[in-house]
Amino acid sequence: MKNPNISKVLKAYRKLNNFSVNDLVIRLEDHNLPVAPKTIYGWESGQTQPDADTLLILCKIYNIDNILGTFGYNDSMDNMFLSEEERTLILRYRDCPEMQNAVKKLLEMP
Repeated sequence: MKNPNISKVLKAYRKLNNFSVNDLVIRLEDHNLPVAPKTIYGWESGQTQPDADTLLILCKIYNIDNILGTFGYNDSMDNMFLSEEERTLILRYRDCPEMQNAVKKLLEMP
């Protein structure tokens, strides 16, 4: 069964890492995995999905540590597209309930 999140995540992380499709082709070749650009477009459009080994290599290239969370297999915050700094800010916000009203006011949130 196809996971519709895979195509969205792969495209988002390629862009997040500032890789063109051709950059990714080169990086995959560095991992002894030759792929045509149209294959990557197929993965990112959801027409096809990479096999498990290829997906693991893509995760390594994109520095995705929490694979299950990133691809939506759990309900944690890890499936969001957050930088490490954003993730740290959220966790620190949660750890300081006494500061949350001040942060909301600073960010003009209700």
